[in-house]
Amino acid sequence: MDDSFAVVAEADNGKTGIDIAAQLQPDIILLDFNMENMNGLETLLALKAADIKSRVIILTVSDNEKNIVATLRAGADGYLLKDMEPEDMLERLHQVIEGHVVLSPKVSELMVRGLHQESQNQNREKAALTTREEEILRHISKGKSNKEIARKLDIVETTVKVHVKNLLKKLHLRSRVEAAVWAVERKKKIS
Repeated sequence: MDDSFAVVAEADNGKTGIDIAAQLQPDIILLDFNMENMNGLETLLALKAADIKSRVIILTVSDNEKNIVATLRAGADGYLLKDMEPEDMLERLHQVIEGHVVLSPKVSELMVRGLHQESQNQNREKAALTTREEEILRHISKGKSNKEIARKLDIVETTVKVHVKNLLKKLHLRSRVEAAVWAVERKKKIS
């Protein structure tokens, strides 16, 4: 569609792609995220480690926030979704040649959301819960009600409610369900 671009090679996996890129040093590499053996992130990291100077754009159907943030952190020069109009994609490729980082419109929104989520998770990890709040959080993660927690800890239910309110505020969570999910995920990371 555009005479200023020429496809110099294709590869069906990351390892072959890295070998070809090292040999040909193309201006741009379009890299799918979802590949067998080596995914797009692993391939990107290997390209960077091999000091290949090509501009690398992730071109994929994956709109997973974590994938977007991870590949951009790893040095991708863009993240484009395959459902883009061909003209828009060509425009983005020209922008990459000019030194810009390019994103599909949907990717920009997802990336910001992913960064916000990451920031909130870091803040939660740093939250200073009291021993009692940690204890109540463990009970919440087991699905116990305020009444059950109060009975188990031999305190009144209103005290449990105050602790729940405080721990939700400290963790920037909106509900007991979110707190339970976060506590379970945190426990998995530790284990």
